This record gives sequence, C-alpha cells and structure tokens, in this order.
Amino acid sequence: MNLLFQKAFCIFAFSKEQYLMFSKELDMKKRLLQIAEKRKTSVQMKFVRYLYHEIAWEQRLILIKGARGTGKTTLLLQRFQQQTKNAIYLSLDDFYFESNRLLLLIEDLYKDGFRQFYLDEVHQYEHWSKDLKNLYDNYEDIKIVATGSSALKLETGKADLSRRMTVYQLYGMSFREFVEYETGMQMATFTLREILENHQQIGNKVNDLINPLKFFVDYLKHGYYPFYKKEKKFYHQKLQQIIQLSLDIDLPSVENINFTTIKGMKNLLYILSQIVPYTPNIQSLATKIDSQRNFVLMALDLMEKSSILNLLRRDSQSTSYLQKPEKIFLENPNLAYVFSENNTNIGNLRETFFLNQLKVKHDVKAPKYGDFMLDNTYTFEVGGATKTQNQISGIPLAYIAADNIRFGSQNKIPLWLFGFLY
Repeated sequence: MNLLFQKAFCIFAFSKEQYLMFSKELDMKKRLLQIAEKRKTSVQMKFVRYLYHEIAWEQRLILIKGARGTGKTTLLLQRFQQQTKNAIYLSLDDFYFESNRLLLLIEDLYKDGFRQFYLDEVHQYEHWSKDLKNLYDNYEDIKIVATGSSALKLETGKADLSRRMTVYQLYGMSFREFVEYETGMQMATFTLREILENHQQIGNKVNDLINPLKFFVDYLKHGYYPFYKKEKKFYHQKLQQIIQLSLDIDLPSVENINFTTIKGMKNLLYILSQIVPYTPNIQSLATKIDSQRNFVLMALDLMEKSSILNLLRRDSQSTSYLQKPEKIFLENPNLAYVFSENNTNIGNLRETFFLNQLKVKHDVKAPKYGDFMLDNTYTFEVGGATKTQNQISGIPLAYIAADNIRFGSQNKIPLWLFGFLY
C-alpha cells in the first residue's frame, strides 16, 4: 500500500510540475503578446523612412540591417502596425530568449494561427540563423521580417541564409528626409543623373520651398539619426553611447572578438577622430596603439561594417580588409561633433557628408584626381563657395560640389543637393 501511495504521489507531483511549467509558458506567451500589442499602438505613421517604400514586403524572409539609432525598430513596427491579423512582433533581446528557443516559440504561435513574424535585434539571439533557416524550410506559408546589426553576416556554418534571405540596409536620414521631418513637407528625391543635368531647375524648386542652407547647418550637426528630436539636448552624448554599445555589444555578438581587441579599436577610433579625413599610414597607426599592422586593417574593416567609419578605396569592390584604404572618414558628419564639438573642421564635414550620402545608391572610390569618383564615371571635387576648377581642369565629366551656395551654375552644384538622392 505504501508503494502504491509513493507511485501515486510521484505521478501527482510530476503532473503538478508539468502543470506549473505549462502555466508559466502560457504566462510568458501572454506577456510577449501584450508587449507586441503595446508596441504596435505606440508607433506613428506620420513620418516614414525612405526604405519602407523600397522593400518588397511580399518576400518570405527579409533582413533589415543598420546601425544603432537609424530607425530599424520603428520601421519594423510601422510595417507590423499595418497588419490586421496573424502577425506578432518579438524583440530577441528580451530575457525570454536567453533560455528559450525562438524556433519552438514560433512553432507554438503557428498553431495559434500566426503567420507573420516581425523579429527585432536578431543579432542578440545566439541561434538566430539556424532557427530562421529551419523556419524558412519547414513552413512555406509564413513570412519573417527581421532587423539586425549592420555587421551581421548571413553565412554562418550550416545555417547559410544568403540564398534564402533578402537583405536591405537602412542608412541614417538623408538631408532630404531631415527637411521633411522638420517641416512636414513632402520633398521629392532625384537621381544622380537628374541632379547633374538639371541641378539649376531642381535647385530653384527646392529654394522656392525652403532655405536649404539654414537646414543644412543643422543637419550636419544633428540630423542623421531620427531620434534627434527627442534627444536634442543630449544628442551627441547619446551618439557616444551608441558607438560604445556598437563596439561593446553588437560587434562581439557577430564577430569572435575579445575585450583586448575592442579596447584597441577604441584607442584607434579616438586617434582617427582627431585627424579624419585621413590618408592613412597603417604602420604609424599600429605603432600609436602598440599593435600589429594587420590588426589596424582588421579594426578599420570592422568599424566600417559597424557604421562607425567610412573607408574610401581605389578599388571599391575589393572584399579583403587587407587592402589599405586611401582615406578614412567618420561614417556621418554628426559623429564629428561627438569627438570635437567645438573644433569641427568644415572641410572634413563637407567630404564626410558627400561620401555618406552618395554611397547609399552609388559606387564611390578614390580617383587619381579630385576627391571622389562615382560609378567609375564622374569625378567630384568638394569645397566651399569659392572652389575653383583647378584640380579637375581637363577631366571629363568632372563637377564641383560646393557648400554655402543656394543655386548652382554649369558644373558647380550645391553640396546640399546631393542630400536629395534618397
């Protein structure tokens, strides 16, 4: 009788444990659904980033990459908000995913009728590539849109997503978007060819609506990251935190790097911030941070992938980080104020802006003459209002991108106008 009682007690205890675990799972799922609903109602559609209209949303598996602060989460939530049913938003940096598999949760949610999954911060979740691969292969009727670090790689061992996933890169706000965000006016985009051939007419139209020079000064200082409106007072402090988090958290989640490597990268970044744009002497940089030449090249490559630096090369198609860049820039002009708020160099800001805006839609590399070459065709010299033709004289299809002018003439084009490409 005692033995039967013990068996019955064990069965009861096991069933009770199962019941408690089941209840806990229900509570966690309920919590995630509540968070999704709350996030869905918190986002607005008044201002929508350029990429929203470029994404082919009907695709089964989409990844939106980008640097911290560029608006990936808002973009994801805006799309999520437009879905009336069968959709859920999940942030994979939630503590739930520290001990629970995304794959199992989505399989469970699938049974409940969910078919669209909006996954934020996937690089924070260890098994992201393997789980997404399995979900893609096993469920043909689901759609997944994910966001992740700009340094995220798709080829990770057996979970190769490069053939399954369509990738989009979200950059910070263009000058055009900044004007639109500030004024509420719809501002048209223009192709590079339209700007080169019709910049006078386009410039007249824009100047009829606004004084672009007034907005341009503000944009260079605080217009690249959409959160500036809420964080204007502490904006540059926030940017410093973004750089720290990108190096301390995001990059190690993608690359196999340790504390010593990160510390070396920070030392290198500080040195570069004082001298960019910089024609690098790699060995000199290595000596300054007491490291090896190849470490400097690797660190530069990783900081470019993390959207902290822009590297201008002779061969823009090269995939090897061992190719020495011709010039090193900060990724966008706002970052210059993080390191030297009261001592920014206007020439630095102009060139940083030009490269930052043009790289989104075009191939940019270092030319033999001039500052930049676009699409192996157009040569550009960047400067102020009094910039002359001397450095590009005799070069075919050569142009001046000039600051501090509202209207252009002939091959002299207002610098701000190249902020209307996206």
